[in-house]
Amino acid sequence: MNLGPGVEVGARVGVGARRPVLLIVGCGDVGLRVLRLLQGRWRVLVLTSSPARVAELRAAGAEPLVGNLDQPASLRRLAGLADLVLHLAPPPLRGRTCPRTRALLQALSRGRAPQALVYASTTGVYGDAGGAWVDETRPVAPQTDRAWRRVDAERQVRAWAARVGARAALLRIPGIYALDRDGGRPQDRVQRGTPLLRAEDDGYTNHIHADDLARACVAALWRVRGGRVLHVADEADLKTGDYYDRVADLCGLPRLPRVARADAAQHFTPMQWSFMAESRRLGNARLGRELRLRLHWPTVEAALRAAGFNGDAC
Repeated sequence: MNLGPGVEVGARVGVGARRPVLLIVGCGDVGLRVLRLLQGRWRVLVLTSSPARVAELRAAGAEPLVGNLDQPASLRRLAGLADLVLHLAPPPLRGRTCPRTRALLQALSRGRAPQALVYASTTGVYGDAGGAWVDETRPVAPQTDRAWRRVDAERQVRAWAARVGARAALLRIPGIYALDRDGGRPQDRVQRGTPLLRAEDDGYTNHIHADDLARACVAALWRVRGGRVLHVADEADLKTGDYYDRVADLCGLPRLPRVARADAAQHFTPMQWSFMAESRRLGNARLGRELRLRLHWPTVEAALRAAGFNGDAC
């Protein structure tokens, strides 16, 4: 299977001529992009907690399974079904642990274990790095309960993989965008008019295009080594304000106003501030070296220009 420059993924997983069976857990926007990449080549099962999505998922080429990670008894049918698992489901909204991941892994342990599991985590597990470059060897230092839940899920996945002899990958992912992603278009933030920090108070930001993330998920399922952490981030090296200034300029929109860090509480919600208060730059060498993935969209400018944005109004 050709996923574009730098990625060639086969269609068999050590099971003779049978199509490999992939289970996607948490099939939102990124999961649907993975489905499009694999359509007709792999058999793809999708766990959904919403019966209303069954028709949509079936039309996208998946075999829907109704079950809820918050109701472990509903997951019993997952045992022994899949060769590979892509875990895209988020943790709960409260607490410092991830019972959803625990329920999934317990269900998978009841039968033949999958050969590989890829977990979509977050770069928030590092906390604030003060703008320093961060690679995958940096110790985690979560500063929010949201990030602690991801750390807990990562640790569960690693321990489970070692116990059952499966390969596992932890994909640490920054902000996801795409021009066709609901609520995830880069210009949406500019159009809302929420201010940014002034340059001297600003921190670095990191992003990945949703299509490149989907390609990385598939490549990781195929090429992952045991318990490996990989950053799925683009090539940009920008502070948040500079990033959105470039988006505004390319989209023909006014640049956002800037405010001082001391005035942040007047302008940002606690959730917004929890993201803006952390600054780090992500090294992504493993993405190319180990997954042999070359990004289609190495910067947001590349994605916007390819879509025809060159300073005219969006």
